[in-house]
Amino acid sequence: MRFLQKSFDKFSRAFSSNAIIEPFALAHVTIVTGDKAGTVRRNMTILVGANGRIEQIAPSIETSIPEEYHYLDGTGRTVMPGLINLHTHLFAQGKPLNPKLATPQGQRMVSSLVHSPLGRPYLNALVKRNAMELLKSGVTTIRTLGDVGYEVVALRDHINAGETPGPRILASGPLLAIPEGHGAPLIALTSSTPEEARETAAKNIMAGVNVLKIAATGGVTDAQKIGEAGSPQMSIDQMRAICDEAHEHGIIVAAHAQSPEGVRRALAAGVDTIEHGSVLDDELIALFRNNPNALRGYSALVPTLSAGLPLTMIGQDVTGITDIQLENSKTVVEGMVAGARQAHEAGLVVGVGTDTGMTFVPQYATWRELALLVRFAGFTPAEAIHAVTQTNATILGVDSVTGALEPGKSADLLVLDANPLDDLRALAHPALVVAAGRPVWRPKPDRFPEIDALLDEAFADEVHSNDVHEDEAHSDATHTDETYTDETYTDATYAGETRA
Repeated sequence: MRFLQKSFDKFSRAFSSNAIIEPFALAHVTIVTGDKAGTVRRNMTILVGANGRIEQIAPSIETSIPEEYHYLDGTGRTVMPGLINLHTHLFAQGKPLNPKLATPQGQRMVSSLVHSPLGRPYLNALVKRNAMELLKSGVTTIRTLGDVGYEVVALRDHINAGETPGPRILASGPLLAIPEGHGAPLIALTSSTPEEARETAAKNIMAGVNVLKIAATGGVTDAQKIGEAGSPQMSIDQMRAICDEAHEHGIIVAAHAQSPEGVRRALAAGVDTIEHGSVLDDELIALFRNNPNALRGYSALVPTLSAGLPLTMIGQDVTGITDIQLENSKTVVEGMVAGARQAHEAGLVVGVGTDTGMTFVPQYATWRELALLVRFAGFTPAEAIHAVTQTNATILGVDSVTGALEPGKSADLLVLDANPLDDLRALAHPALVVAAGRPVWRPKPDRFPEIDALLDEAFADEVHSNDVHEDEAHSDATHTDETYTDETYTDATYAGETRA
């Protein structure tokens, strides 16, 4: 471990986060590939070029490191692809939301504030800080799904230009809702007809967004009566108009949907991802699997268990939610959990998003969603890691760029002190994060200890991993490729090469 720290110190002194990317070699690491089988490759070296892309991944004994490359000794460390979070909000940090501000009147007041000359600079600084919190936690790609305006679009462009550090961003701009619907007016553009709906989509696209979000049903956070969460709001024709406009530009559409009928309508309209979800039946499963109106012919589910479960597993006196919000959350969360398990059992495409910024969903806690998918939806740790990397990249259409450790792809790397297949909590404290070849040294998110303690207690029975044969898994440094199962590691074929 000390060798890597010395390498970090030397490299970090020579490297500025806003400077030209400097090539480096990360040597003698264990690689978790992120495939469904949980393949592990030991004693490997990764070369990252000055273009921020992976140049080579090979056994350390066979790797020649160019003299001009910085050398990082990763002995004892595990490297995996950077995490991808499909459902984020950068306008809040994850502390309990004030119920009074969730009313339409409260949202109008907040909206006036953040769009004021005093509020805009504050909002810009907040979204930049929250994006960095995600990055410092190991998330190298995010999709926002409901922004106040186009502040995240601007941040994305600054990051892409190399003017500021941050994760890769696919920004939605304001979500699209009906008047007084979910998210309106604070983070939504509203419409009452299909024609108006298409205009709101076009407005966002003209502003530079590269994803869209629809509020297909009511939600928990701003519900004003019992039964509002999950109640269908936007018509199929309105949603179809939005999807048609988006798909013409190659843009995927997400839909907030928290009831079977809301999910059915959204899928019929052609949305590409369902956020939160509900109990599924055979018709819905078939629509997810084969959706002729979706951009790629199928739709994915993003359960966001991190956003729902705390509301029902932590006392109302702590969460601060209203009686109405609590009753709505009970019904909605039960459906979210059931739907996640049903989708996994049916082999549907299930992505990973957390709904960051919502009550008790800190920006830095993406790893918890993986543990919840294991505990409540039947995922193995390997499947959860596959979902948050390769599956998420495919859903976003960026799998040719990121989501896996392969030559030619962006150097989006997460360096850990332990193997997350053994314990998903290893993801909570990265030793190093690399985004598009740019290292984030000593990444330490600003945490909320009280919230973390409450979540630890609420999820005390989380399934992190199976510890069987852990000593065996870590003792044989001669193995290059291995496959992780729920019971143990087993050797896989690696062309008979000898390792030191």
